[in-house]
Amino acid sequence: MKTFKKVLALALATVMSAAVLTGCGSSADNRMIIRIGHNQSTNHPTHIALVAFEEFIESKLGDKYNVEVFPSELLGSQNEMVQLTQTGAINFCVASNSLLETFSTNYTLFNLPYLFASAEAYHASMDDESITGPIFESTKDAGFEAVTWLDAGTRNFYTVNTPIETPADLKGLKIRVQQSPTNVQMMNLLGGSATPMGFGDVYTALQSKIIDGAENNELALTDNGHGDVCKYYSYDMHQMIPDILIGNIAFLDGLSEEERAIFEEGFDLVNEVQREEWTDAVAEAKDRAANEQGVQFLYPDTKPFQEACAPMHEDMLAQYPDLQPIYDAIQAYNEQYPSTES
Repeated sequence: MKTFKKVLALALATVMSAAVLTGCGSSADNRMIIRIGHNQSTNHPTHIALVAFEEFIESKLGDKYNVEVFPSELLGSQNEMVQLTQTGAINFCVASNSLLETFSTNYTLFNLPYLFASAEAYHASMDDESITGPIFESTKDAGFEAVTWLDAGTRNFYTVNTPIETPADLKGLKIRVQQSPTNVQMMNLLGGSATPMGFGDVYTALQSKIIDGAENNELALTDNGHGDVCKYYSYDMHQMIPDILIGNIAFLDGLSEEERAIFEEGFDLVNEVQREEWTDAVAEAKDRAANEQGVQFLYPDTKPFQEACAPMHEDMLAQYPDLQPIYDAIQAYNEQYPSTES
């Protein structure tokens, strides 16, 4: 299956690249095809939101645009889809914040562990354009920019055999992390052995015991089957990191003023639908993981984890002082919406 997906992705990339070079990115009825790729299943909140976007754009501009949404890495891995978006071979894709950190150091801020005190502070910060704007626009020179953010909940550790109650429990464990320097540093501070790898490789690595665990939100247990192998899910809540919908700059800049306004409405709709669907999806995933997969949910004291990661905040601000105003604005939301932990 994996080999088939790679062959399909290569074939699609070749066809789409040719279309870009020849100006033939059109369907049989001469409408321009807008391709959107992501790595989630068709029942995931992200896919549901993008289908809503497809329906909205075609209801407003269906005489000109034919929107096609490709789930489950059909257009390649996240890294490959970002590259295709850069070149304009596809128009949009969903990328992890950690991947975008490799294109712009501004995204490093959102990868900081324990940046947000609560989900309310996280949402308020991400809805504040004075916070997100400088970060979302920082990849324009790379050929793309963020058009909206998607809720990916809280990231927590889950393991095959070892319940994680304190950072000491991570010692000696190989934990898959996203491919970013920030996540590797986080794992080192927490005492685990960071093992960066693509998300599509995690299930096999867990099953074959190449790694001892991973870190992600609850949907990874059910949608991606990780709960079939990992039986402990620990709410250390080390990160609240958005996924990002990015768009090709040339395509966005080529829209008329009226079309761009409609697309902006569509981006807002993606955000709204995805966040609504996310709440229900997490509740369903927890129920399925506990009752069908036998996953045990743990609720450790997060303070030792926070203390272990605290040096990363000072280090990041020393390295990227231009991010200090944005960091301070987030701290203001943290004071307004503090953690409810006792």
